[in-house]
Amino acid sequence: MSKEKNPNCFVDYHKNMDVDSIKYCFAHHLKYSLVKDRFSITDWARYRALALSVRDRIIERWIETKQIYKDKEAKMVYYLSMEYLLGRSLKNNLINLEMEKNCAQALRELGTDLEELYDMEVDAGLGNGGLGRLAACFLDSLTSLSLPAMGYGLRYDYGIFRQRIENGEQKEEPDEWLRFGNVWEVERLERAYHVHFGGKVEKRFYQHQSYYVWFPQNTVVGLAYDWPITGYGSQNVNTLRLWSAKASEEFDFDEFNQGDYVEAVTKKIQAENLTKVLYPDDSTSSGKELRFKQQYFFVSCALQDILRRFKFFQLPLEQFPQKVAIQLNDTHPSLAIPELMRLLIDKEGLSWQKAWQITTACCAYTNHTLLPEALEKWPVDFFERLLPRHLQIIYEINRRFLEEVAWRYPGDNERLRRMSLIEETPRKQVRMAYLATVGSAYVNGVAKLHGELLKRQVMADYYEFLPSKFTYITNGITPRRWLLSANPELSTWISSKIGDSWITNLEDLRHLEPYASDSQAKEELAQIKLDHKKRLCQLIKSATGYSVEPSALFDVHIKRLHEYKRQLMNVLHIIMLYNRLKQNPSVDMHPRVFIFAAKAAPGYFMAKRIIKLIHSVAKVINGDPFIGNKLKVIFLPNYGVSLAEAIIPAADLSEQISTAGMEASGTGNMKLGLNGALTIGTLDGANVEMMEEVGEENIFIFGLTSEQIQRYKKEKNYNPLEIYQNHPEIQQALDLIRSNFFSLSEHGIFSPILHNLLEGGDPYFVLADLADYAKCQEKVEQNYRQPKLWYKKVILNIARLGKFSSDRAVLEYSKKIWKVQPVRVSMVHKRTHTSRHFIQDFTQQERNP
Repeated sequence: MSKEKNPNCFVDYHKNMDVDSIKYCFAHHLKYSLVKDRFSITDWARYRALALSVRDRIIERWIETKQIYKDKEAKMVYYLSMEYLLGRSLKNNLINLEMEKNCAQALRELGTDLEELYDMEVDAGLGNGGLGRLAACFLDSLTSLSLPAMGYGLRYDYGIFRQRIENGEQKEEPDEWLRFGNVWEVERLERAYHVHFGGKVEKRFYQHQSYYVWFPQNTVVGLAYDWPITGYGSQNVNTLRLWSAKASEEFDFDEFNQGDYVEAVTKKIQAENLTKVLYPDDSTSSGKELRFKQQYFFVSCALQDILRRFKFFQLPLEQFPQKVAIQLNDTHPSLAIPELMRLLIDKEGLSWQKAWQITTACCAYTNHTLLPEALEKWPVDFFERLLPRHLQIIYEINRRFLEEVAWRYPGDNERLRRMSLIEETPRKQVRMAYLATVGSAYVNGVAKLHGELLKRQVMADYYEFLPSKFTYITNGITPRRWLLSANPELSTWISSKIGDSWITNLEDLRHLEPYASDSQAKEELAQIKLDHKKRLCQLIKSATGYSVEPSALFDVHIKRLHEYKRQLMNVLHIIMLYNRLKQNPSVDMHPRVFIFAAKAAPGYFMAKRIIKLIHSVAKVINGDPFIGNKLKVIFLPNYGVSLAEAIIPAADLSEQISTAGMEASGTGNMKLGLNGALTIGTLDGANVEMMEEVGEENIFIFGLTSEQIQRYKKEKNYNPLEIYQNHPEIQQALDLIRSNFFSLSEHGIFSPILHNLLEGGDPYFVLADLADYAKCQEKVEQNYRQPKLWYKKVILNIARLGKFSSDRAVLEYSKKIWKVQPVRVSMVHKRTHTSRHFIQDFTQQERNP
């Protein structure tokens, strides 16, 4: 009997991983999903057909994962983050499913190159910097470790922005990442929640008990889009659920009929603006308000969904913390505290005491910053106009909390002022970091130093009052994305030496240490690095027009542009080197290429001016025939995950030079180090622990410590003018900028930078560390000139960075904070589908609606 007529024979081409099944599924989607024939097929269609074929293989695992979590009534981690910097998903999923090799072969047999299809995918516009990338790494690790989890975020129509450089200046363009749709997401029309704004609150009474009713003025609908998150070595597939804002009504029909077509759709436009752009410019009042509404919309949708999911278990709400762990990734989701209280009290009818016990038992807060301006504060008048019920709840939380503080410290009114959730002057504001701290079971820093600085400086009063809440968990990165995917050549080399267990247990890289003394191993590693540098040279030529030599030292500074990250110090050092070469062209200097990539926030004037300075310096130096290839300065535009994956494997030196005490952790240091770049940095963030792991002799450390900087600030005796006057090279570099040498047609354009460094007090201690930085760079060059010594240090760095895996970090969270256990999905014993079984799956009553 033929297969077509045998109901018990059903070849599931959409599930099998063999080459023939992949080819069949690929062709099937080209024809039946994309309506293509051999005359109309395009590379874009091939990419989508392949992505759909991969998604087919994810879906059965995804469905089974959800069902097993429900059947086992597993405690879930709900990770709330405003950012997820996912990058591209196709390659990551192929690697996690361990089907990249078969896919490549299937496509070759069909005359298609897999690598070319990788380049067709655009980076998801869901994040900006380290916060979003950390969240993406955590999702990968949660799934790889089979931990029941769900991420929540926003589905931005446009990413942060697409960066274009015009005349050396950053120009922002819309990042239309969803222009051609998103093949990975699934729209969940049945998962829609109403989110309210404005209106008034009335106090009412029932059986001698008072309660509050919020009568909102405006309503927005949050619609869910689900994104499957695969893991490596695990058959689990977790979910990232993103919310998109929709109007509760498409348009006002009466106004439309009266001819006012614009006004008829105004409410729709205003509603859907909530998820238009990641981080709207908050330099204006309207921009601030939009960001505030965006944050509330996000947490309200997430918490309504979490409560719905919990209710499936039909358990009393008192058991909510036994089934739910909510992690607030920085202060952005802090409104979750009053929103959860509102839902529990106003919607579920719980008392204040029970609601507060539940809220403080299930929420936890990760602090990601030491910068005061980044510890969000929202004006009280925003709450009064937009979230009046939440303001009542916050005031009550504050009243009860300050009562406890007053009992502990009677008569200490200054302490009450400092610890209040409400900042009274100069403008009445809600301190969101304090709200998150009071309303959470745990508050964690993201590096050892950061955790200590939180306790000693930023949250000193709170640590003294609530010491058991505070802990730290050092950040980590996923080795699947940042080594196995980004650097397959280095991954293959590592596995050839020590096996592949490091992919899921990064500490196993320690077995590489003996190869630090192996000459052949070092030569092999040097060749891998050179090959990556050659590829990066081609990218640099294509993106900037500049030619650079792969034999040069590639000095890489890639991260968000902020003054505390001190790209400016790097540029000043470059000018010092340029001056040395101009004064003595025969000076013995190993060729060096300084590579920058960074985006500045649209409203951040000084950061954008530093980008202009980098380009102006690059134009002069790269065009100076007397300098030749000894010095090159490159700025690669539109920095994102995919560009990072091209730069990082080619880096020789990793710039981690933030002002000590200002970087919470950093993860770029980990990515670059794991890919064979040595680190030059301050004792800041995770650099401290990296030095402890790799050894002081294998990292280049310079500059003031956080304690020294705090002492300068406290005593107010730092004088940058004194450094300028007493250090000839620094003076010459600044004078060259002041003379308009780098801005001949734009006189004075860099005066604000000079003013900030000298008359402005140099708030980020650039000049204080510059001389020591220059001296440390000389040590870098001395080491680089000795390839055997350099690559010995490279191997030892790679071998000793296993601690900085996001798997380790997530396991720490699961044990210290979330108290969750793995729930493993196994498809081994999953019934083999027949066509009859396949149909019956959709005729039986659904087990868990």
